[in-house]
Amino acid sequence: MANRIWNIDGEDTIGSDGAVLHWEDHKYFTLTFNGQTFAGEILDENTESNFLKIKLNHRVFEIRKKGELDDLISAMGLDVPKVRKLKELEAPMPGRIVNIAVEVGQELNVGDDILSLEAMKMENVLKAEGVGKVKGINIKNDDVVEKGAVLIEFE
Repeated sequence: MANRIWNIDGEDTIGSDGAVLHWEDHKYFTLTFNGQTFAGEILDENTESNFLKIKLNHRVFEIRKKGELDDLISAMGLDVPKVRKLKELEAPMPGRIVNIAVEVGQELNVGDDILSLEAMKMENVLKAEGVGKVKGINIKNDDVVEKGAVLIEFE
């Protein structure tokens, strides 16, 4: 039964019978299920990790076939991603601080906006690359900073 479990958009799903797949070429296909037809396209594939990224009727899905090795990796706790702990944020380039999106004491997760830095007439949003709690903010809006300057410190 484990070979019929699929992970679609992060949720385990048991495969079902009755779907008919017709390939137009190596990238495009038509899927018929319960009398409905869906236009499909393969956006990305990685056969070694049983991964597909497809588009069905303009909706994108990430699909991964689960197997015995996935169950073993999960049982050993090796499927939990390691998250980096933030220490400090340095200016990646010289520029002017446009907006500070955090406050002292704020908890950050991966991908959270930290601040906006204008450089060469472009606004760059710097995002958290790990987790942490803001300990100190060493800049304010409209400050001009040099590359490598410590902008924000984390606990």
